[in-house]
Amino acid sequence: MGAGHAHKLYRHGHSPVHALPPHTKLVAVLGFVVVVVSTPREAMWAFAAYAALLAAVAAAARVPAGFLLRRLVIEVPFVAFAFLMPFVVPGEQTDVLGVSLSVPGLWGAWNVLAKGTLGVAASVLLASTTELRELLLGLQRLKLPPLLVQIASFMIRYGDVITDEMRRMSIARRSRGFEAKGVRHWGVLAKSAGALFIRSYERGERVHLAMVSRGYTGTMPVIDEVTATRAQWTRAAVLPAAALLVCLLGWTV
Repeated sequence: MGAGHAHKLYRHGHSPVHALPPHTKLVAVLGFVVVVVSTPREAMWAFAAYAALLAAVAAAARVPAGFLLRRLVIEVPFVAFAFLMPFVVPGEQTDVLGVSLSVPGLWGAWNVLAKGTLGVAASVLLASTTELRELLLGLQRLKLPPLLVQIASFMIRYGDVITDEMRRMSIARRSRGFEAKGVRHWGVLAKSAGALFIRSYERGERVHLAMVSRGYTGTMPVIDEVTATRAQWTRAAVLPAAALLVCLLGWTV
């Protein structure tokens, strides 16, 4: 599978959440997200309960709130889309601070914000407590198609390589006095992007030839066989099980 690469999202620790096998955490997060999406948007208290559950997991994992909040910035485009919905969705209108807004749009914006934020927060918690290599091993353990696991592992490994190549090209441009200041410089940046694509493609060819010469036949060897005990599955199931209880109450209360 290749060597592990610590990602910026990962926060090293020795908490009970860190110690859980990766495939149990993947199943738990997937179950939690499915339950959150299935919750009626009118049950606002349920989403507060989900947030409290995630806060409890973060506390158990010893992940600071600031660490999570900074990484929730990734959902800003969804927030912008949600804020537009009350203005563009047709339907019954209501006045909020003197502004006419669509009632279905307000409910839709709340639905996107609440469920999207909880889903992103759960994903950030997963990435904060599980290394990328362990996630790949977890996907492998869950019988994800091997080809998809390989593609993901290569993306993780060579994403850093391409990023370093972009950084070196940027340094080379600046050392020659180039600084992008307007539209007239887009041509240079486009040529740089083309050169980066060619270099990446050629490097991929060389890597593939090197792998074939070392006996690669289309499958990667399983380096670690990750297993989980019944107790570990039980601990991982606490989050989706508690969320499911909240969801059922949200539909009945």
